[in-house]
Amino acid sequence: MTKGQLTTLDERIEIVSYCIAKGKDYSAAIDKYEISYQQIYSWVRKYEVKGVDGLIDKRGKNKPMDEMTEVERLRVENKMLKAENKQKKWKLLC
Repeated sequence: MTKGQLTTLDERIEIVSYCIAKGKDYSAAIDKYEISYQQIYSWVRKYEVKGVDGLIDKRGKNKPMDEMTEVERLRVENKMLKAENKQKKWKLLC
């Protein structure tokens, strides 16, 4: 991602999932996705408070969770649950 580039909900979910799966290793997410610390930190905090709904960009015409198809919602939830499971496993190993 370059500075000022808009991200889709799927991209934000992927980035937050990666960061959480790595035990909130913001540096790894910054290196992999070329995104600022402030942005990734903000998304992780929003996810922790509001879940996937916190990652929805409400400035534009993104599809809200209640308008997503069941398959779309399940994909999003599955991706986040996988990341949370990886984080729990990582914590057990440390």
